[in-house]
Amino acid sequence: MKILVVDDDHELRAVLAFAFRNAGYLALEAADGASALALAAREQPAAVVLDLNLGREDGLELLPRLRERTRAPILILSVRGSEEDQVRGLDLGADDYLTKPFSPRTLLARIRALLRRAGSEAPHEPLAWGPYRLDLETRELAVGEAGPVRLTRLELRLVQILIAAEGEPVSSERLLTHVWGAPGEGDRQLLKQLVHRLRQKIERDPSAPERLVTQAGGYALHR
Repeated sequence: MKILVVDDDHELRAVLAFAFRNAGYLALEAADGASALALAAREQPAAVVLDLNLGREDGLELLPRLRERTRAPILILSVRGSEEDQVRGLDLGADDYLTKPFSPRTLLARIRALLRRAGSEAPHEPLAWGPYRLDLETRELAVGEAGPVRLTRLELRLVQILIAAEGEPVSSERLLTHVWGAPGEGDRQLLKQLVHRLRQKIERDPSAPERLVTQAGGYALHR
């Protein structure tokens, strides 16, 4: 079952695609309107996740053209949370509207609800990489053979993007944007506190972290 993700932010698009793939969907990625329209017509996805800020393009202008090419439910995912944008998006053909920052659990639940209304739904599967298994439904993280630990919503967002990076460091700026939403919502001190709390849950010795490590101006998960 195909989900089309339309977002000009390469890293966020990759995170969303990774989440959908691990939840049992085939993720299609488009960075601009032309690619989105071509993929929608050719691949006929089961659902579309559309950002409104596509560089020089406005997703609200793309939305009617996208609707002409697919009957699939369209969920707008955007930092633009004003009532005007939401009403206009729904009037132009969107089926749902979710503002950033968002919970991966909520996003997947919204997509499943849209697919149920459309008559289809893919199975839920946890995100997994190396020893890490993250259940987006229960917000539980298991590392190796250890029992799962319960995460807060912010911890869930942090772990999700780090698992998606598959061991590569993720910059503090990117983490701030993904965890808290638009730039300026969080700060480096809040991020450090969040990392500290997460280390208390997953490290053998939180004072000497081996799994969640500081690296290259950001953080990375190690196997």
